[in-house]
Amino acid sequence: MLASPAAQNRICNHCVLPEIPPHIVFGPDGICNICREHLSKEKTPLFLESDFIRILDKKRGKHRYDCLVMCSGGKDSTAALYFMKERYKMNPLAFTFDHGFETSNALHNVRKAVEKLGVDYVFFRTDFMKDMFKRMIASKSKAVICHPCSIWYMDLGYKMAKRFDAPLIIAGWTKGQSVKQEVMSSCGCNVHQTEYKAMAKETQRFLDTELDDMPQYKNFPRTMEQMLKRAKKRHKAMVLSPHWFLPYSPDEYVKIIQDNLGWEYTNDSFPRKATNCSLNFISVHNSMRDYGYTHYHVEMSKLVREGTLSRDEALKNLNMEFDDKLLNDILGVLDLDVAAIQ
Repeated sequence: MLASPAAQNRICNHCVLPEIPPHIVFGPDGICNICREHLSKEKTPLFLESDFIRILDKKRGKHRYDCLVMCSGGKDSTAALYFMKERYKMNPLAFTFDHGFETSNALHNVRKAVEKLGVDYVFFRTDFMKDMFKRMIASKSKAVICHPCSIWYMDLGYKMAKRFDAPLIIAGWTKGQSVKQEVMSSCGCNVHQTEYKAMAKETQRFLDTELDDMPQYKNFPRTMEQMLKRAKKRHKAMVLSPHWFLPYSPDEYVKIIQDNLGWEYTNDSFPRKATNCSLNFISVHNSMRDYGYTHYHVEMSKLVREGTLSRDEALKNLNMEFDDKLLNDILGVLDLDVAAIQ
C-alpha cells in the first residue's frame, strides 16, 4: 500500500506541500517558499461571472454549437456541462474521450447527464496513447503520465471543436488548477511554475528522447505550447472553465448535479471525492515515488492559500489508501504489473 506523503516528508505549516529541495524549501517557521511568495504578493482579483457572461454572449447562436464541453463524468466537468446548459442557456456539445482507462462509473455519469439535459454527445474511444503510457512506465521514466496525456486531450479537444464548429472549449478546471488569464487559452496546469519544474523537466526529456522509434507519435507535440500553436492555426477557440467564475464550492455543485442529474461518486478515487481515470492511480504512485508529491498537492495547496479549502481537509483528501491489487488491475491493461513501478 502506498503511504501518505505526510508519513514520508515534512509538510508545510501553511499548505500541504512537502519539503523537496531545491524547488520547495521551508523557512525556520516551517512555511514553504511558495506560500511565502504568495503571502508577499498583492492578491489578483478573481474573474467576475459578468466577465464570463460577456464572452458567452458574443459567441451564443453564431455557430453550429455554442461550445464544446469536455466531460469526463467527474464532478467538475459534469457541473460545467450542467451550468453551460442550464445557467447560461448555451447550446453545448458534450465530448468524452476514453483512452482505455475511463471508469464505467464515470461514463455512466456522462450518459445520465446528456440524457437529462438533452444535449448532443460525442464519445471517442482510442488506444492511441497506450504504447506511450507503457513505454513511460516500463522505462522507469520520471515523466508524469498526466502531462503528455493533457497535451493529447487538449489537441483532441481543438480538433473536435473545429469539426463541429464550436468557438469555445469548456473544461471543468477548478480554481486550484488555475485562475490566471493566460490559462483561458491553454490548459489547466502551468507546468512552468516552481512546483512543477522538476516534473516538467523529466516529462520533456521523455517526449524529446523516447518517442523517436515509435512512428505513431512522429507528429506528437512535444510541449503544450507547440500543441497550442498548431491548434490555433487550425481553429480559433477560447478555453474556459465556469468554475473560475462561479462562487460555488465543490460540495455545493456536487449537490446540484446529484439532485438534477443523478450524478454519483465513483467506487475508487484519488484524491478523495474526485473522479479521475484509473491510470491516474499509477500516475499518482509514480509521482510520489519520484518527487514525493503530486499535481494534486499543488492544486490543493493553491486552494488552501486562496482560503477556499482548509489545510486539514486537503490533507484528508490526499490520504492514499490504494493497494497493489488495484495497481495490478490497472497495469494489466498494459501487460505490466506492480514490479514495473517499484
